[in-house]
Amino acid sequence: MSSREINIVTPKQDAAIAPRFNLILGDNPSTANLRRYLSGIPKVDAVGLEQRAAALSTRSIKSTSKLKSLDKIIELIDLTTLEGADTPGKIRSLAAKAIRPDPSDPSTPHVAAVCVYGDMVPYAVDSLRYFNKMRDGNSIKIAAVATAFPSGRASLNAKIVDTTEAVAAGADEIDMVIDRGAFLSGHFDQVFDQIASIKAACRRPDSTYACLKVILETGELNTYDNVREASWLAILAGADFIKTSTGKVSPAATLPMTLLMLEAVRDWYQLTGERIGVKPAGGIRNSKEAIRYLVTVAETVGEEWLQPHLFRFGASSLLNDVLLQRQKMKTGHYSGSNYVTID
Repeated sequence: MSSREINIVTPKQDAAIAPRFNLILGDNPSTANLRRYLSGIPKVDAVGLEQRAAALSTRSIKSTSKLKSLDKIIELIDLTTLEGADTPGKIRSLAAKAIRPDPSDPSTPHVAAVCVYGDMVPYAVDSLRYFNKMRDGNSIKIAAVATAFPSGRASLNAKIVDTTEAVAAGADEIDMVIDRGAFLSGHFDQVFDQIASIKAACRRPDSTYACLKVILETGELNTYDNVREASWLAILAGADFIKTSTGKVSPAATLPMTLLMLEAVRDWYQLTGERIGVKPAGGIRNSKEAIRYLVTVAETVGEEWLQPHLFRFGASSLLNDVLLQRQKMKTGHYSGSNYVTID
């Protein structure tokens, strides 16, 4: 592979990407320099990582704090539907649930975002328009998966078009997938270029950028060392969030993988003062498990990360369990299965 210059200096990319890259690698953003930097990242102590994740998962939360924890989980959820059978009507129903997850209890907070396919973005925008207009900054974001989700196997031009169309339709956030085949083949420059190009495609006419969440698909990267390197690569290339999974590959989110990614954003913050978000997605289905993730976030990067612009749960069924647990906390008994809507 030649040590060509990485294309990070176009006008659209410069403001969002070049400062990060140049801060770390100086004035020579070459492929060789990038590979040298990533290969120099310390290897993961797998035993230590898994032991720490296991220890954090045993932490308990006092009953007086549990209701607040359940509300916090709701506030951090990307309520998701990513099925071939999605319809405008299903998106409208999803948006209604995002606004008022529990119609019987107005004190229930709304979720952080709805996450849909790009062609469904206009229906989400329309369904959330009035609510978001009234929220004065505390809106429900609209996230669109893009870049040939979930495989990531398409030309760069197709991925850019996918992204620009979603942003033009009103998406606040783009969840992109990396080319795992390129990464596993050692073509780090190719993966970098694609992330940087998608970040550029997130630019709006007012020169702001849609939030870019980069999906690593940790279940296919196979090793902790690969996930650590991919996390740093994504951050250097312009990611606002790093995300574990598409939810279409098993294993999806796991506590050790999420802990590893949290450590990467912690180290980046200590190095630069910039906060990057983390989003575990796929397989987190109940409140007990989600609370373990809250504890892991607080213990690893601090409670200030427990905000929607820095941490999310990618989930479809998690919300239902949280609502049932929340109702149990308030009334003292569990509701029947028909208490919550089916997503």
